[in-house]
Amino acid sequence: MSQNFNMTDYDKEYSEFKWDIPEKFNFAGDVIDKWAKDPNKLAIQWVDDDGNEKTRTFTELSSISKKVCNAFTRMGIKRGDVLIIMLGREVEWWEIFTACVRMGVVISPGTTQLTSKDIKYRMNYSKSVCFITDKDNAPKLEEVESDCELLRTKIIIGSKRDGWLNYDDEIAKENDSFETADTRHDEESMVYFTSGTTGNPKMTLHTHSYGLAHQTTGKYWLDHKPEDLHWNVSDNGWAKAAWSSYFGPWNMGAALFIHCSPVFTPEKTLELLQKYPITTMCGAPTIYRLLVLQDLSKYSFPELRHCVGAGEPLNPEVIEIWKKATDTIIRDGYGQTESVLLCGSYLCIEPRFGSMGKPSPGVDLQIIDNDGNICPPDTEGDIAINVKVKPAGLFKEYWNEPEKTASCYNGDWYLTGDRATRDSDGYFWFVGRSDDVILSSGYRIGPFEVESALIEHESVAESAVVSSPDEKRGEIVKAFIVLAPGFTAGDDLKKEIQDHVKKVTAPYKYPRAIDFVTELPKTVSGKIRRVELRDAEWK
Repeated sequence: MSQNFNMTDYDKEYSEFKWDIPEKFNFAGDVIDKWAKDPNKLAIQWVDDDGNEKTRTFTELSSISKKVCNAFTRMGIKRGDVLIIMLGREVEWWEIFTACVRMGVVISPGTTQLTSKDIKYRMNYSKSVCFITDKDNAPKLEEVESDCELLRTKIIIGSKRDGWLNYDDEIAKENDSFETADTRHDEESMVYFTSGTTGNPKMTLHTHSYGLAHQTTGKYWLDHKPEDLHWNVSDNGWAKAAWSSYFGPWNMGAALFIHCSPVFTPEKTLELLQKYPITTMCGAPTIYRLLVLQDLSKYSFPELRHCVGAGEPLNPEVIEIWKKATDTIIRDGYGQTESVLLCGSYLCIEPRFGSMGKPSPGVDLQIIDNDGNICPPDTEGDIAINVKVKPAGLFKEYWNEPEKTASCYNGDWYLTGDRATRDSDGYFWFVGRSDDVILSSGYRIGPFEVESALIEHESVAESAVVSSPDEKRGEIVKAFIVLAPGFTAGDDLKKEIQDHVKKVTAPYKYPRAIDFVTELPKTVSGKIRRVELRDAEWK
């Protein structure tokens, strides 16, 4: 692909773009080590809530990652093994991620909000041999480790704990001489768990070419240059971190700004944005909605030149307020855990507020009908990717689930599961999910997971979970509950049920709204008609 660091003519770039995927590719060796040739080139600027700061140059990152590789090798962790990492925005996350890529270990990041039940499922389903976390989350694994069939190694960051290897102690024993694995571009590299409408989360498997494919994310959407300092306000447990906190920026040589904090506060975010020379920013729409509620006139952002948002469509009024305060337009981007950037509002095209923008170079993105025909302009249909020639960055499969993988395809089309229209000028406009998955504050939540947690409470006889509109979060989880005999609806029971869900599954999945009902709408065969409940909420 072209090595120019911007795009000035969308139509020309899109039509002329060609993927060049080598037979062998390793992001650590081919990208990190390339930037590491300049010993002063900044990779990470890190700060926590107490004002502590750390930096990593690409040279330091390369060296430390090789020490981690040697430590893993000594522990018996080898190429092709699966490793689960559950950390916040600690610098070690980037060191370990790079080491796994370098040696060909399959890394599976998870949010720190996972419960013991979630961890047990992920460890066994992925056949993970190693688990890495911090002192706050180590007890979660300890609750279930006897049931984790293949677990051999436990590593803890930032502290010491009986039965765990200490990260700093282990890498201190190693040197930085390590030969990067000659990984094939189609060799397994990463696994992200993603929620669906039924069943437990699926394992989305990406190959090593996924990192290379994020060149389009970094170059066209993030518009990164080697001198940029980029802040992605996102949890490390989500694929968004791979997009905007790792592969996208580092493909282009941009440095990452990382704020390590257990909670998001709009005031602190604005203070940091003003204090540090951050030039580009990425956040979920919920982040921007909360930021514009502050008095933005109290802040100035002299270095900020470009902002993007992803996860769900952003309200035009929020874009207008942010533009007035920062002189930047929040440019929308669209993609999935299963892909790189598929569609975006690039700097070289006229922004149309509320639109997803236009397809990414290298992706034949269309709106199709049920028969696989391309829809005429302004006609609602499925967002689909033409896979006659599979584009780089599209996931390999749902690991060990061939039927679920096959269900995503309609002939030569991969179906994203989203619906949209495309206008006569080529702009895409999001309509909604074609299934029941809930997108709240950038989190993807399957109704089955919440319903499974609800049914464990003694008061719940039956439940249905759907999305409900929310001004700040875009949409929230709402539960319709039929109570078991002997229980009475009320605020106290509602809170008890909500607290219960927070304990048995990741807290972000709990129903923020609950309606107690006498019955749920069902089909003749007895299936719950979530669509009926959801449509009523959105009307």
